[in-house]
Amino acid sequence: MSQLMTLALFLLAFAAILGPLIALHEWGHYIVARLCGVKVLTYSIGFGPKLASWTSKKTGTDYRISALPLGGYVKMLDEREGPVAEEEKHLAFNNQHPLKKIAIVAAGPVMNFIIAIALFWVLFLVPSEQLNTRIGSILPETPAATANLPKGDKIIAVDGYKVQTWEEINYRLADRMGETGTVSISLQKVAESTEKVAENTAGSANVSDPKKASSVYAQSTEVEVPINNFMQGTQSGKDTLTSLGVLPWQPKIEPVIGQLSEEGAAIRQGMQVGDKIVAINDEPVEDWLMVTRIIRDNPETLLNFTVVRKNEQGQSREVQLQIMPQGKKGPAGQQYGQIGAGIAPIDIVVPDDYKTMVSYDPMTAIGKAFAKTGQLATMTLNSMGKMITGKVGLDNLSGPITIAVISKQSFEISWEQVLANAGIISLSLAVLNLLPIPVLDGGHLLYYFIELIRGRPVSERMQIIGFNIGFLLLLSFMILAITNDFSRYF
Repeated sequence: MSQLMTLALFLLAFAAILGPLIALHEWGHYIVARLCGVKVLTYSIGFGPKLASWTSKKTGTDYRISALPLGGYVKMLDEREGPVAEEEKHLAFNNQHPLKKIAIVAAGPVMNFIIAIALFWVLFLVPSEQLNTRIGSILPETPAATANLPKGDKIIAVDGYKVQTWEEINYRLADRMGETGTVSISLQKVAESTEKVAENTAGSANVSDPKKASSVYAQSTEVEVPINNFMQGTQSGKDTLTSLGVLPWQPKIEPVIGQLSEEGAAIRQGMQVGDKIVAINDEPVEDWLMVTRIIRDNPETLLNFTVVRKNEQGQSREVQLQIMPQGKKGPAGQQYGQIGAGIAPIDIVVPDDYKTMVSYDPMTAIGKAFAKTGQLATMTLNSMGKMITGKVGLDNLSGPITIAVISKQSFEISWEQVLANAGIISLSLAVLNLLPIPVLDGGHLLYYFIELIRGRPVSERMQIIGFNIGFLLLLSFMILAITNDFSRYF
């Protein structure tokens, strides 16, 4: 695929997800302004020069699409921005009661919250077979290994919060990013059973055969797992589970090479299809996942591979190969190693003891959607606070290029992933816009709450000063975010 075509796909994915979210955000401002009796002059998706427009004969509103798709705006009749005819002064935004101003400004972020809740609700309604929260493996030299977390036990809570899926565990751990201390993990010992056990926890799973369902869980125990500058420093770029050192069930696959990329480092250094990797840097490897983990963790590092190779007569011999994994960049900008080797396609069967069917009725799903939205909003604010205090590096800040990359990847995975990413982006837009920075909705809300309390507006001079400060602050963050994006992907 040509670079031009790839760029076009990134832009289309970006527009397909961000465009509707921006349009609905601005529609929130627009519709509430109309309901409050304020005249809307312009409804624009994007900034800068207009690409297309249409003017309503009934309302006089100019609906337009503009060149820069990084936001949008609703321009209302306002005496501060130009002369207003006497007969239309009651339609001007600046002449409205502070409560009306607050409602109009808050409507945009509220709309993004509603969108996020609606998307999460749809996703919770879709039944899905998932891995349950039983620990599949513990990575060596990690916090989980230090705390001796037992393989096979089921994680039922993190820091006192009940968890039913690995996604929920991920979110709870992500909330501890940059912190030092302990993570409280609540576990249940799972007894071995020859019968298939169907979980039935808090409306989260349906029992396929109630007669076969039985209690196989012992009393829960709590383990304090030590963390130090969690997911930062040497752990930077790793996901939450790898950083803690606890992984879901994963299949044990023989590390036998089934395919090689012609452009990969492996084939250039003599690796062949059929080679079985038995050691890397003289350390024995047990399965393919262990091999990939070592390769991914060592980009641009020379590794010594010991492989067992059979000749045409079926005789085996050990062969030593030196291969340097090529450095690649992942979805979040983290660097990982790749040698251009893979296994032959296989059918993977997940043991029943590690599976669960998750489905929710509509009422339970809406409750879960509200809870997830609240949790992610709190986590976003918490992360911003940690960036300001220095607990989390500013290199975690992402911009439009990252949104485009994640959008394209979500379309390649599934429609559920598209909705999930759209929900998270919508929620991020809501939280960002509510920050008390004068250029943003949150800054305007601050002014109007002050006006409501004082009984008169904040002086224009103070508003202009605040706007200039807010603009510079927002511009600085945007430049930093785009710089981070370039360092990740280019």
